[in-house]
Amino acid sequence: MTTSHNILSCRFDAVDEAGAANWAREILRSGRRGTISTVNVAILMMMRSDARLKRYIDDSGLIVADGQPLIWLSKLIGKPLPERVAGVELVHELVSVASEEKSGIYLMGAKQDIVEDVAKKLTEQSPDAQIVGIQDGYFTQDESAARAQAIRESGAKLLIVAMGVPRQEQFLQDHWEDLNVQLAIGVGGSFDVIAGRTKRAPQWMQTVGLEWFFRMSQEPKRLAKRYFITNTQFIWLSGWTLLGHLLGLGRTPVQSDTRQPLA
Repeated sequence: MTTSHNILSCRFDAVDEAGAANWAREILRSGRRGTISTVNVAILMMMRSDARLKRYIDDSGLIVADGQPLIWLSKLIGKPLPERVAGVELVHELVSVASEEKSGIYLMGAKQDIVEDVAKKLTEQSPDAQIVGIQDGYFTQDESAARAQAIRESGAKLLIVAMGVPRQEQFLQDHWEDLNVQLAIGVGGSFDVIAGRTKRAPQWMQTVGLEWFFRMSQEPKRLAKRYFITNTQFIWLSGWTLLGHLLGLGRTPVQSDTRQPLA
Protein backbone atom coordinates (compact mmCIF):
# COMPACT_ATOMS: atom_id res chain seq x y z
CA MET A 1 0.00 0.00 0.00
CA THR A 2 1.43 3.37 -1.01
CA THR A 3 1.38 6.67 0.85
CA SER A 4 -0.60 9.36 -0.96
CA HIS A 5 -0.96 13.14 -0.68
CA ASN A 6 -3.70 15.49 -1.81
CA ILE A 7 -2.16 18.29 -3.85
CA LEU A 8 -4.41 20.86 -5.55
CA SER A 9 -7.41 18.52 -5.21
CA CYS A 10 -5.68 15.52 -6.75
CA ARG A 11 -4.37 12.43 -4.99
CA PHE A 12 -0.74 11.68 -5.77
CA ASP A 13 0.95 8.47 -4.69
CA ALA A 14 4.37 9.02 -3.13
CA VAL A 15 6.29 6.57 -5.31
CA ASP A 16 9.36 6.84 -7.47
CA GLU A 17 9.78 5.13 -10.84
CA ALA A 18 10.89 1.86 -9.24
CA GLY A 19 7.93 2.00 -6.84
CA ALA A 20 5.51 2.45 -9.73
CA ALA A 21 7.06 -0.54 -11.51
CA ASN A 22 6.73 -2.64 -8.34
CA TRP A 23 3.08 -1.63 -8.01
CA ALA A 24 2.48 -2.76 -11.61
CA ARG A 25 4.26 -6.05 -10.92
CA GLU A 26 2.01 -6.74 -7.96
CA ILE A 27 -1.08 -6.06 -10.05
CA LEU A 28 0.02 -8.50 -12.74
CA ARG A 29 0.97 -11.17 -10.22
CA SER A 30 -2.13 -10.84 -8.07
CA GLY A 31 -4.70 -11.12 -10.85
CA ARG A 32 -6.24 -7.81 -9.80
CA ARG A 33 -6.98 -4.99 -12.24
CA GLY A 34 -5.97 -1.36 -12.14
CA THR A 35 -4.96 1.74 -14.05
CA ILE A 36 -2.04 4.14 -13.74
CA SER A 37 -2.44 7.86 -14.40
CA THR A 38 0.51 10.17 -15.00
CA VAL A 39 -0.52 13.72 -14.12
CA ASN A 40 1.41 16.81 -15.16
CA VAL A 41 0.56 20.48 -14.60
CA ALA A 42 -1.59 20.75 -17.74
CA ILE A 43 -3.61 17.63 -16.88
CA LEU A 44 -4.00 18.73 -13.25
CA MET A 45 -5.51 22.02 -14.42
CA MET A 46 -7.71 20.24 -17.00
CA MET A 47 -9.16 18.16 -14.18
CA ARG A 48 -10.57 21.32 -12.61
CA SER A 49 -12.91 21.89 -15.55
CA ASP A 50 -13.40 18.33 -16.84
CA ALA A 51 -15.43 16.32 -14.33
CA ARG A 52 -15.17 13.11 -16.34
CA LEU A 53 -11.38 13.30 -16.52
CA LYS A 54 -11.21 14.00 -12.81
CA ARG A 55 -13.39 10.97 -12.03
CA TYR A 56 -11.19 8.72 -14.13
CA ILE A 57 -7.96 9.91 -12.52
CA ASP A 58 -9.43 9.86 -9.00
CA ASP A 59 -10.42 6.23 -9.59
CA SER A 60 -6.96 5.21 -10.84
CA GLY A 61 -5.12 2.62 -8.82
CA LEU A 62 -1.88 4.60 -8.99
CA ILE A 63 -1.43 8.33 -9.69
CA VAL A 64 2.07 9.67 -10.27
CA ALA A 65 3.37 13.20 -10.74
CA ASP A 66 4.76 13.73 -14.24
CA GLY A 67 6.09 17.25 -13.75
CA GLN A 68 8.96 18.80 -11.84
CA PRO A 69 6.86 21.78 -10.62
CA LEU A 70 4.55 19.30 -8.87
CA ILE A 71 7.51 17.80 -7.04
CA TRP A 72 8.68 21.26 -5.94
CA LEU A 73 5.21 22.24 -4.73
CA SER A 74 4.77 18.95 -2.83
CA LYS A 75 7.92 19.61 -0.84
CA LEU A 76 7.10 23.27 -0.17
CA ILE A 77 3.74 22.38 1.37
CA GLY A 78 5.05 19.47 3.42
CA LYS A 79 3.59 16.68 1.28
CA PRO A 80 6.76 15.47 -0.42
CA LEU A 81 6.68 13.28 -3.51
CA PRO A 82 9.99 11.46 -4.09
CA GLU A 83 10.56 12.22 -7.77
CA ARG A 84 8.95 12.91 -11.09
CA VAL A 85 7.68 9.77 -12.80
CA ALA A 86 7.55 10.56 -16.51
CA GLY A 87 5.24 8.64 -18.81
CA VAL A 88 7.95 7.97 -21.40
CA GLU A 89 10.26 6.28 -18.89
CA LEU A 90 7.35 4.47 -17.28
CA VAL A 91 6.44 2.83 -20.61
CA HIS A 92 9.88 1.20 -20.69
CA GLU A 93 9.59 0.11 -17.06
CA LEU A 94 6.15 -1.41 -17.55
CA VAL A 95 7.23 -3.30 -20.65
CA SER A 96 10.17 -4.73 -18.70
CA VAL A 97 7.86 -5.78 -15.87
CA ALA A 98 5.33 -7.36 -18.26
CA SER A 99 8.16 -9.21 -20.01
CA GLU A 100 9.39 -10.63 -16.71
CA GLU A 101 5.87 -11.70 -15.81
CA LYS A 102 5.26 -13.15 -19.30
CA SER A 103 2.22 -10.90 -19.69
CA GLY A 104 1.01 -9.93 -23.14
CA ILE A 105 1.33 -6.26 -24.12
CA TYR A 106 -0.99 -4.26 -26.38
CA LEU A 107 -0.01 -0.89 -27.86
CA MET A 108 -2.60 1.54 -29.22
CA GLY A 109 -2.08 5.11 -30.31
CA ALA A 110 -0.34 7.51 -32.69
CA LYS A 111 -0.12 6.71 -36.42
CA GLN A 112 0.33 3.15 -37.62
CA ASP A 113 3.96 3.56 -38.70
CA ILE A 114 4.79 5.19 -35.36
CA VAL A 115 3.21 2.50 -33.19
CA GLU A 116 4.97 -0.15 -35.31
CA ASP A 117 8.31 1.58 -34.65
CA VAL A 118 7.48 1.75 -30.93
CA ALA A 119 6.84 -1.99 -30.90
CA LYS A 120 10.21 -2.64 -32.55
CA LYS A 121 12.10 -0.39 -30.15
CA LEU A 122 10.43 -1.87 -27.08
CA THR A 123 11.18 -5.38 -28.31
CA GLU A 124 14.82 -4.42 -28.83
CA GLN A 125 14.88 -3.15 -25.25
CA SER A 126 13.10 -6.21 -23.85
CA PRO A 127 13.62 -9.20 -26.20
CA ASP A 128 11.22 -11.32 -24.13
CA ALA A 129 8.39 -8.81 -24.52
CA GLN A 130 5.20 -10.43 -25.77
CA ILE A 131 3.57 -7.71 -27.85
CA VAL A 132 0.30 -9.34 -28.82
CA GLY A 133 -1.25 -6.45 -30.70
CA ILE A 134 -0.73 -2.95 -32.05
CA GLN A 135 -3.21 -0.44 -33.44
CA ASP A 136 -3.08 3.22 -34.37
CA GLY A 137 -5.07 5.76 -32.39
CA TYR A 138 -7.16 7.12 -35.24
CA PHE A 139 -10.69 5.77 -35.07
CA THR A 140 -14.20 7.08 -34.61
CA GLN A 141 -16.44 6.68 -31.59
CA ASP A 142 -18.47 4.14 -33.56
CA GLU A 143 -15.33 2.05 -34.10
CA SER A 144 -14.21 2.10 -30.47
CA ALA A 145 -16.15 -1.02 -29.44
CA ALA A 146 -14.41 -3.03 -32.18
CA ARG A 147 -11.05 -1.73 -30.95
CA ALA A 148 -11.90 -2.84 -27.42
CA GLN A 149 -12.94 -6.27 -28.68
CA ALA A 150 -9.64 -6.69 -30.55
CA ILE A 151 -7.75 -5.89 -27.34
CA ARG A 152 -9.83 -8.40 -25.40
CA GLU A 153 -9.33 -11.15 -28.00
CA SER A 154 -5.55 -10.57 -27.99
CA GLY A 155 -5.32 -11.80 -24.40
CA ALA A 156 -3.16 -8.80 -23.42
CA LYS A 157 -2.65 -8.09 -19.73
CA LEU A 158 -0.91 -4.71 -20.15
CA LEU A 159 -2.51 -2.04 -22.34
CA ILE A 160 -0.60 1.13 -23.19
CA VAL A 161 -2.71 3.83 -24.86
CA ALA A 162 -1.22 6.96 -26.41
CA MET A 163 -4.05 9.06 -27.80
CA GLY A 164 -3.79 12.27 -25.81
CA VAL A 165 -5.76 13.57 -22.85
CA PRO A 166 -8.71 13.19 -22.33
CA ARG A 167 -9.45 10.91 -25.30
CA GLN A 168 -7.34 8.03 -24.02
CA GLU A 169 -8.96 8.23 -20.59
CA GLN A 170 -12.43 8.31 -22.12
CA PHE A 171 -11.68 5.16 -24.13
CA LEU A 172 -10.45 3.31 -21.05
CA GLN A 173 -13.39 4.54 -18.99
CA ASP A 174 -15.96 3.54 -21.62
CA HIS A 175 -14.54 0.08 -22.30
CA TRP A 176 -12.79 -0.97 -19.09
CA GLU A 177 -15.13 -3.88 -18.43
CA ASP A 178 -14.78 -5.13 -22.03
CA LEU A 179 -10.98 -4.97 -22.35
CA ASN A 180 -10.15 -7.78 -19.91
CA VAL A 181 -6.65 -6.36 -19.33
CA GLN A 182 -5.18 -6.26 -15.85
CA LEU A 183 -3.23 -3.04 -16.19
CA ALA A 184 -3.75 0.01 -18.40
CA ILE A 185 -2.03 3.37 -18.70
CA GLY A 186 -2.54 6.42 -20.90
CA VAL A 187 0.71 8.05 -21.99
CA GLY A 188 -0.27 10.93 -24.26
CA GLY A 189 2.40 11.68 -26.86
CA SER A 190 4.98 9.23 -25.52
CA PHE A 191 4.88 6.99 -28.62
CA ASP A 192 6.10 9.88 -30.78
CA VAL A 193 9.04 10.34 -28.41
CA ILE A 194 9.89 6.63 -28.19
CA ALA A 195 9.73 6.31 -31.98
CA GLY A 196 12.03 9.30 -32.37
CA ARG A 197 9.48 11.49 -34.15
CA THR A 198 9.42 14.07 -31.36
CA LYS A 199 12.54 15.23 -29.56
CA ARG A 200 12.70 15.08 -25.78
CA ALA A 201 13.80 18.19 -23.91
CA PRO A 202 17.45 18.20 -22.78
CA GLN A 203 17.95 16.84 -19.28
CA TRP A 204 18.74 20.26 -17.84
CA MET A 205 15.39 21.61 -19.07
CA GLN A 206 13.60 18.66 -17.51
CA THR A 207 15.44 19.24 -14.23
CA VAL A 208 14.51 22.93 -14.01
CA GLY A 209 10.90 22.32 -15.02
CA LEU A 210 11.07 23.72 -18.55
CA GLU A 211 10.17 20.65 -20.57
CA TRP A 212 6.80 22.28 -21.32
CA PHE A 213 8.64 25.20 -22.96
CA PHE A 214 10.66 22.83 -25.15
CA ARG A 215 7.47 21.07 -26.25
CA MET A 216 5.73 24.37 -26.93
CA SER A 217 8.64 25.54 -29.11
CA GLN A 218 8.09 22.47 -31.29
CA GLU A 219 4.32 22.99 -31.65
CA PRO A 220 3.64 26.64 -30.78
CA LYS A 221 0.29 26.93 -32.58
CA ARG A 222 -1.18 23.92 -30.79
CA LEU A 223 0.37 24.31 -27.36
CA ALA A 224 1.10 28.00 -26.67
CA LYS A 225 -2.40 28.99 -25.56
CA ARG A 226 -2.92 25.81 -23.55
CA TYR A 227 0.33 26.17 -21.65
CA PHE A 228 -0.23 29.88 -21.02
CA ILE A 229 -3.61 29.16 -19.44
CA THR A 230 -2.67 26.06 -17.45
CA ASN A 231 0.66 27.45 -16.22
CA THR A 232 -1.00 30.67 -15.08
CA GLN A 233 -3.69 28.73 -13.22
CA PHE A 234 -1.09 26.48 -11.61
CA ILE A 235 1.07 29.38 -10.43
CA TRP A 236 -1.95 31.17 -8.93
CA LEU A 237 -3.27 28.09 -7.16
CA SER A 238 0.18 27.05 -5.98
CA GLY A 239 0.77 30.49 -4.51
CA TRP A 240 -2.46 30.38 -2.51
CA THR A 241 -1.81 26.80 -1.43
CA LEU A 242 1.67 27.67 -0.22
CA LEU A 243 0.35 30.73 1.60
CA GLY A 244 -2.32 28.60 3.25
CA HIS A 245 0.32 26.10 4.31
CA LEU A 246 2.52 28.83 5.81
CA LEU A 247 -0.48 30.25 7.68
CA GLY A 248 -1.56 26.79 8.81
CA LEU A 249 -4.81 26.89 6.87
CA GLY A 250 -4.13 23.78 4.81
CA ARG A 251 -6.73 24.56 2.17
CA THR A 252 -6.64 25.01 -1.60
CA PRO A 253 -8.82 27.81 -3.02
CA VAL A 254 -11.61 26.54 -5.26
CA GLN A 255 -12.91 28.56 -8.20
CA SER A 256 -16.53 27.51 -8.19
CA ASP A 257 -17.21 29.04 -11.59
CA THR A 258 -14.63 26.76 -13.28
CA ARG A 259 -15.43 23.50 -11.49
CA GLN A 260 -18.07 21.05 -12.71
CA PRO A 261 -19.95 18.95 -10.15
CA LEU A 262 -19.30 15.22 -10.20
CA ALA A 263 -22.27 13.19 -11.43
